[in-house]
Amino acid sequence: MDFCAIDFETATHDRSSACELGICMVQDSKIVETKTWLIKPPSFPYFNKFNVAVHGIQPDDVKDSPSFDEIWYEVEEMMYGTLMIAHNASFDAGVLRGCLDHYGMFKPNLNYLCSIQLAKKSWNYLPKYGLKHLAEYHQIQFKHHRAGDDAEACAKISLLAFEKLFLTSNEEVQEYMKLKIKKL
Repeated sequence: MDFCAIDFETATHDRSSACELGICMVQDSKIVETKTWLIKPPSFPYFNKFNVAVHGIQPDDVKDSPSFDEIWYEVEEMMYGTLMIAHNASFDAGVLRGCLDHYGMFKPNLNYLCSIQLAKKSWNYLPKYGLKHLAEYHQIQFKHHRAGDDAEACAKISLLAFEKLFLTSNEEVQEYMKLKIKKL
């Protein structure tokens, strides 16, 4: 299995307001790298207080950080040619689209899958499928609502789900989850 798990945190309700991005790279079913970037959003210095209450990232934390367009090429290189997985993927794919649109950048040809859908197929008896609940169920320790930690927890849960479903290759995932895999 080769994929990247991603997570965004945002400064406002605007999809282009990414203030943190985490990517966890998985190669041969092993986590090989997790990288996190603090990002200065277009709304800077404005951050919505509700968003700050969720992730704790303050405008001061990102004042010297690069904007999304300054990190995109490194991010794109990490993600190139791989399946993207996110927990509540419609949100993270929406933020990625919003950031790319804001900076007038081309969207990559990228397939993505929601780890919530994967978890529901793997553990259909659980009462809740939020990242925190799944992590607790699988005894995965992480700092919730920080992008790198969330991306890594998503990757670990996805690996456990693939194992439970006896999916051992990207081709098998593509076939098994074909109706759930979306294009960016």
